[in-house]
Amino acid sequence: MTELRLDGQSLDLSQVASVARASAVVRLDDRARERMNASEAWVRSAAEGMLRDEQGESLPVYGVNTGYGSLARVKIDAKDISRLSLNLIRSHAAGVGPAFPAEVVRAMMLLRANALAKGASGCRPALVDTLCRMLEKGVTPEVPSQGSCGSSGDLAPLSHLGLVMFRGPEGEEPEFSGHAWFGGERLTGAEAMARAGIPRLIPGPKEGLAITNGAQASTAMLALAVYDAERLVLAAEIAAGMTWEALRGVSRALHPAIQELRPYPGAIACAANLRRLIQGSNLVDSLPGKVQDAYSLRCTPQILGAVRDGIRFAGNQARIEINAATDNPLILLDVEDANKAFSGGLFHGEPVGMASDHLKLAVAELANLSERRLFRLTTGNLSARLPALLVEKDAAGMGAMIPQATAAALVSENKALAWPASVDSIPTCEDQEDHVAMATTAARRAREVVANATRVVAIELFCAAGGLWWRQRQDVDVRLGEGTAAALEAVERILGGRGALTPSEDMEGLAEAIRDGLLIEAVQSAVGALAGVMDV
Repeated sequence: MTELRLDGQSLDLSQVASVARASAVVRLDDRARERMNASEAWVRSAAEGMLRDEQGESLPVYGVNTGYGSLARVKIDAKDISRLSLNLIRSHAAGVGPAFPAEVVRAMMLLRANALAKGASGCRPALVDTLCRMLEKGVTPEVPSQGSCGSSGDLAPLSHLGLVMFRGPEGEEPEFSGHAWFGGERLTGAEAMARAGIPRLIPGPKEGLAITNGAQASTAMLALAVYDAERLVLAAEIAAGMTWEALRGVSRALHPAIQELRPYPGAIACAANLRRLIQGSNLVDSLPGKVQDAYSLRCTPQILGAVRDGIRFAGNQARIEINAATDNPLILLDVEDANKAFSGGLFHGEPVGMASDHLKLAVAELANLSERRLFRLTTGNLSARLPALLVEKDAAGMGAMIPQATAAALVSENKALAWPASVDSIPTCEDQEDHVAMATTAARRAREVVANATRVVAIELFCAAGGLWWRQRQDVDVRLGEGTAAALEAVERILGGRGALTPSEDMEGLAEAIRDGLLIEAVQSAVGALAGVMDV
C-alpha cells in the first residue's frame, strides 16, 4: 500500500479519489509538522495571555480568546478556552438529513488534514495524525448531508467529524461523541475510536475552529465529481463514436481543418478522439448522397467540447481548493505584525459553489446530448434503417423503448438539479455572515448530475452496441473502427454476452465500468491514450 505524505500543497484529484474509495496509509510530512508546531506555539502563547497589545492588554485573537461570529467582541477567560473549542463543535453539530456516503466523508477528512498541514491554522499536528489514523483504520464518522450554507465553510458537516475526534477533559462522554462506522458497524464515535485504538483528543486553543472552519465537505464532493466527470467525457465520446457508426454518420464534421476555424480546445480534442475511435470503419460515410447529420452527431465536438472546457474550469478550481487553507483566523508567522492572527474570508465557499454549478451545467448537457443520440438509435425513421426500438422483425419484445425512457427521465432530473445554487444567499449569524455561498448544495447536486449522466451514457452504450450488433448480423463484411471495435468487445465482456441480464442490470454494469475506468482502459489499449480534459 503506497504511503501518501500530506504537505498542504501537492495533493491531486487522483489521490483524493484513491483515499476516498479505498484504505490508505496517510502521514503528515515532516516539514509540515514543523510549520504546524510553530503556528500552534504562537496560538498557545496568545491563549495563555503572554502576548500583549499596545495598551498592555492581552492580545485579542478571534476564536482563541474571543467568542465566534457576531460574538467576536466577547472576551473568553484563559481557563475556558479549551471548553470554548469543545462547545463550538458540539453546538455546530446541527446537520440533518441523509448521511454522506463514506467516500465523501473520507475525502473530507483527507482534505481537512491537508489544509491543516499548511501550518497556518494554529493547531497541533495531533489533529492531522488523528485524521490519518482514522483513514488508515477505517473509522468513518457519520456526517449528515444537509445543514451547511458553504460559509463560514462547512461548519455543520465538519463539526460532526469533530464530535468523533474530540472529547472533554472530564472523560469520554459517549453521548456527545456522535456516530461513526467501523468494521461494518454503526457505533458511537467514542466506541469506534476505542475499537480502532485511536485516542480522542481534548481540544486545545483554536482547535475547534481549526477542524470546523473550512470548505472541505463541499470540496470533497466537487473533487470526486470532477474526477468522475473527466472519465465520463471520454466514455461519452466512445459512446458517440459507436452511435456514429451505428447510424452510418458522416465524418467530414470531424475534420481538423474545420475545428481550427473555431479553435476551442475542448472541441479540437473531442473531434480528434472521435476520428481515432472510428478510424478504419466502413459504416461511417457509407450512405450515398448523405452530406451531413443531425446536430446530435454533427455538433458533438462543439457540445462535448464546451462540456470539456467547463469541466476543466471546475477541475482547476478543485485542484486549487484541495491544497488551500480555508479557516479563520490564519496564523501568518512570516508577516511583520505583532498580531500574527489574520481574519479573512478564505472559508467562503463561492469558488467551490460556482465551480460545482458550472460542472453540473456542463455534465447535464453531456447527458442531454447522449440521450438525443440514443433516441435516434431507437427511432426507426431516424436511424438509417435500424429496426424500430432495436427490436428485430417478429421479435416478441419491446427492445430499447424503456431504456430510452429511463434516459429521458434522468436527463429531465438533471435539468432541475442544474439550477445554480450559488446564486442564492440567506444571511446567517445575526447578519454577520450576510452573504453565504450555498456551495454544499451546489456540490451535492453536482455529484447527482454526474451519477445520472453516467447512467445516461451507459444506456447509449447499451443501445449503440445493439445497433452495431444488428449491423454485423446484416452484413458479415461490416468493419468497425479500431476504437469502437474495442469498445464493443468491452461492452459484450462487461455484459457477459449480448445483453445477458435484464436491461437494468446491464445498464448499471456499464455505468460501473465507466466509473471504474474499465471501458476507457479497454479502448485505450487498442488506440493509445485519448486526449483527456486537462490535455490542452
